[in-house]
Amino acid sequence: QVQLKESGGGSVQAGGSLRLSCAASGSGYSGDCMAWFRQAPGKEREGVAALNRDGSIRYADSVKGRFTISKDNTKDTVYLQMNSLKPDDSAMYRCAALRAFGCGSLIGGYYNYWGQGTQVTVSS
Repeated sequence: QVQLKESGGGSVQAGGSLRLSCAASGSGYSGDCMAWFRQAPGKEREGVAALNRDGSIRYADSVKGRFTISKDNTKDTVYLQMNSLKPDDSAMYRCAALRAFGCGSLIGGYYNYWGQGTQVTVSS
């Protein structure tokens, strides 16, 4: 079993920055296949950024050039640096992990483990 715990959410004004963290623990999980998703009230869940085993990264078009996903292997932690935030970025952000198929995907259905989420609110 893998446990994921997010932190770093909060309220910022448009144009500001936040860095989210997701700490993974349990069952010797290597953390190679982790991603960030978000969901705003009344909207579909959206894949934001995903890490692949080969080191490649996939971003949603809506966040390209503004968000950066990274991983600290020594801490089993994945980060999401969010810059130039917009009100449309307001959502509950959750990290996710998977063990097998779909590594690097922005499709939530592939992911086996989910954190509880951290709220991001961007005001105009």
